[in-house]
Amino acid sequence: MDMKKRVSLELRHRSPTEVQELVLDNCRSGEGKIEGITAEFSNLELLSLINVGLTSVADVPKLDKLKKLELSDNRISGGLEVLAERLVNLTHLNLSGNKFKDISTLEPLKKLPQLKSLDLFNCEVTNLADYRESIFKLLPQLTYLDGYDIDDCEASDSDGEGDGVEDEDEEEGESEDFEEEEEEDEEDVVAEEDDDDDDSADDEDGEVNGDVDSEDDDDDEEDEDDDDEDSSPAKGEKRKRDPEDEDDEDDD
Repeated sequence: MDMKKRVSLELRHRSPTEVQELVLDNCRSGEGKIEGITAEFSNLELLSLINVGLTSVADVPKLDKLKKLELSDNRISGGLEVLAERLVNLTHLNLSGNKFKDISTLEPLKKLPQLKSLDLFNCEVTNLADYRESIFKLLPQLTYLDGYDIDDCEASDSDGEGDGVEDEDEEEGESEDFEEEEEEDEEDVVAEEDDDDDDSADDEDGEVNGDVDSEDDDDDEEDEDDDDEDSSPAKGEKRKRDPEDEDDEDDD
């Protein structure tokens, strides 16, 4: 896909002034030049043109708010003066994988007072003796070269970028953990209440069963009493018959 068409797609029915980040990686530039990007992108802060076949940056427009420019994996070998003229607030510049061979080709970057981070990975210039010392001497405003400062300390979180996002993520994570704990506590309370209800139900069942058993025992005792009463007259009758038996014996 050519660069002009890609720019149109990335706009997504927005006006250029509404765009703050524009990523056109892996599209194709016509004749190795920047196309479709104009000064109308006045609020653009990030522009990424990785592996688009650029050989020149001569057609980059004036973008006063641009802070980060990604130009890695192209075929640029010089002509950086235009960057110093049109991107005056640039802080991060990635030129990795291009055709820079000499320190002198980077001298125009001295006119970018806000430049803090420069990447030149996989450029021939990195093979020069005292490469790092020479670049830091040429560009004293730099904080990081190829991701490390002058004392070889690695850059952390892209020189402070994204700290706010990480803090928000941590806060959201803590909030989610707190909500999960609250939900777990509520579940425990509900479970305890269910257990208490079950215990109460068991106790009530026990009491009811106990009352029923007691009533059954009382009925059994009453039945025994009735049996005793029924058997008593029979004994009386037997005692009444005994004298008669005695008289018969006397007659004999």
